[in-house]
Amino acid sequence: MKMRMINLFIGLLVAVSALFLGPQVASAEPDLALGAKVFQAKCVGCHLNGRNTLVAAKNLSLAALHEYHVDTPELIQAQVRNGKGAMPAFAKILKPEEIEAVAAYVLDRAEHNWSKG
Repeated sequence: MKMRMINLFIGLLVAVSALFLGPQVASAEPDLALGAKVFQAKCVGCHLNGRNTLVAAKNLSLAALHEYHVDTPELIQAQVRNGKGAMPAFAKILKPEEIEAVAAYVLDRAEHNWSKG
């Protein structure tokens, strides 16, 4: 009887949590095409082909991303959202999915040495 009550209670907890939390869906892969579009619209003025027109050493090469500890999608997203130094914050300008996409695009291009394709 005690075990049956415990199982009933656990089942009830699962049902209630599913009701309030909804189904858990894994996030989709970032949209690199959207990232490229956002990069062209908002970033290319200072970062054409991964360069940095204001501070040459702080470019978007993979080596520089590693050196300045901005080498994961999450860290790049934070930099885009919050800005730093001469880089403005884009949190109020870009949607979260645009920030995610442009961060993925930057990392992808850096991994390919900013070559086309």
